[in-house]
Amino acid sequence: MSQETIIHPQMTIEEILSLFPFKAQKLSQEITNAGLHCVGCHAATWETLEGGMLGHGKTSDEITRLVTRLNSLLKEKEEEVNLDTIQMTPKAASKFLEYLREEGKEGWGLRFGDRMAGCSGFEYILDYSEKATPEDEIFQSHGLEIHVDKASAKRLRGSIIDYVDGIRGAGFKISNPNAKSACGCGTSHGY
Repeated sequence: MSQETIIHPQMTIEEILSLFPFKAQKLSQEITNAGLHCVGCHAATWETLEGGMLGHGKTSDEITRLVTRLNSLLKEKEEEVNLDTIQMTPKAASKFLEYLREEGKEGWGLRFGDRMAGCSGFEYILDYSEKATPEDEIFQSHGLEIHVDKASAKRLRGSIIDYVDGIRGAGFKISNPNAKSACGCGTSHGY
């Protein structure tokens, strides 16, 4: 990695995310976890990482830890992504099956899509789906059917649906290799 592509505290959040579009989701999540929730808002265009952290009462040590973590994310090898399918992790499939049982909807599938919304352009939709429609593509993952409207499928192919438990809450998390930007609130993304 060349010297000019390494993340440093004087870079703006927008600059960080635009320089590394294939890592934007992971980088924005790490920045949000550090306490900056302005990823995707107007402050991200002019505020440096350091300025944002200091403005939120963070210390120099916390800034250093965040910059170190962001740079380590850049060095992580990308997981092989199958752009022909949509997958769930075992944990996500197990959690969704649990929800189906609780709702009395055993045998139903997952409706997965996106719609225009949020500060970055699109938000994901996850819902129950009794059966696929003629307008759907059907994907299989861990014994579950994933129903995706054909119009959205091109943008969503390659996505991996995971389930995370954390101190900031629990829920389904989408990793989509087609998303080029993500909002710090975690609810919207752009292509």
